[in-house]
Amino acid sequence: MTPIVGRVPTRIALFNGLGSVAYGVKDNGFSTFLLIFYNQVLGMDARLVSFALLIALVFDGMIDPVFGHLSDRTYTRWGRRLPWLYLAPLPLAIAWIFLWSPVGAPSFGYLLATAICVRAAVGACEVPSSALVAEITRDYDERTRILRYRYLFAWGGGLLMLLLAYGVFLPSNMLAREGYREFGIAGGVLMLASVLISALGQHSTIAHYPAKVPAKTTLRGSAAEILSCFRQPAFVVVLFAIVAAVTSTGITFSISNYLYLFVWQFSPGAFRLYPFLLFASVIGSFFLAGPMHKRWGKRDTGIYTALVGTVFWIAPLLLRHFGFWPVDGSNAATGSLFFFAFFSNMASVISSISIWSMVADVVEVSEQQTGRREEGTFAAGAFFASKCSTGLGIFVTGFLLSFAGMPQGAKPGMVDAAVVDRLALSYAAIVTILGITVALILRRFPITRADHEARLAALDAAARADPDAGGMHP
Repeated sequence: MTPIVGRVPTRIALFNGLGSVAYGVKDNGFSTFLLIFYNQVLGMDARLVSFALLIALVFDGMIDPVFGHLSDRTYTRWGRRLPWLYLAPLPLAIAWIFLWSPVGAPSFGYLLATAICVRAAVGACEVPSSALVAEITRDYDERTRILRYRYLFAWGGGLLMLLLAYGVFLPSNMLAREGYREFGIAGGVLMLASVLISALGQHSTIAHYPAKVPAKTTLRGSAAEILSCFRQPAFVVVLFAIVAAVTSTGITFSISNYLYLFVWQFSPGAFRLYPFLLFASVIGSFFLAGPMHKRWGKRDTGIYTALVGTVFWIAPLLLRHFGFWPVDGSNAATGSLFFFAFFSNMASVISSISIWSMVADVVEVSEQQTGRREEGTFAAGAFFASKCSTGLGIFVTGFLLSFAGMPQGAKPGMVDAAVVDRLALSYAAIVTILGITVALILRRFPITRADHEARLAALDAAARADPDAGGMHP
């Protein structure tokens, strides 16, 4: 498709963002509930569950670059991305339902197989959908605007499932197996509907033959093209930033229910209110990310918000350890935690939006060097780093629980205080290190607004000088 010049219609930004609901549902389920479901409900060892999820995520991350490259080379009258968005959501919904409804006794093999299927199907939906951000527009700020919608819908989908879990499927017992089965069915239906509606909503805009007919290539040639993207210096910086940021997020999400139950001792009411608080913080990031990028640029905004998010998130844990925090489970403690969590999550989401918007800006750097637009491959590379890091985060959480001595079948308020404190402090230390690491890595990102706009001008001049370079469809 021809990139939209100027402001992207809000309708297109909304429908593109809607496609990320499936990713949000998957991410929330894997990061927040899957470990506690297979560990505490089904009785599998936490380290074994974490290891299965790590293998699945690494395997899936290796598939994503293939999906991205294939979508870059897809050549149909519906464009490069739509065929994927129409074919992938049904297998995704089916695999998701089976993940939460194990057939027979739960096992390492069953968990690994279903987790791989879910992850692969999500990649086949999310990689092409995310690649459309750089394809729809080349504008520095409009890419951020579209990504704001993607984050809003991704968090909305995940938090909707969180709200349904706490308020409908698991309202009084987070260890009820039947509730998780219903959680899986609802999530599968939501994933299927969101991806299909997103594709249909964008169809008239993006359903056109690509500007270039992809040249024939070999398996070896395709592998070389994928590797060349991974060697792009600016992209390498983004990849390492994603690894540090998403590892921290993966640990946070997978350990969150343990913290809510055993450290903060949330009441049922707190569990029901918390998703609304998180979504309010995402709305805050939706409105703040654009102005912050215009003032400080994507790189500096990412640095500042990564540090602010870390400080606000670990502060309650440190205050609790040193005796400056209200009694666990009290209204004062819950209210104070909600205050810190709001600003921490808002800052962290802005940092994530900044990093993923940087991924889109790398596309033109590569185009200037190679003559190829490879939005799908770069999006897939970012997802590769993200998924591997999420798996690493869950894997680390399994060992944090083991290190702290968290018993299986534990009940809130009945766990040794030393175990709870050890879990909280070791988690806080790891998150602090990772937050500082994100900021240090982002300092090395070389693309500023001025660089991007100069590069676009050079590419436009080259296109005018050689108007036939784009090729023609049949």
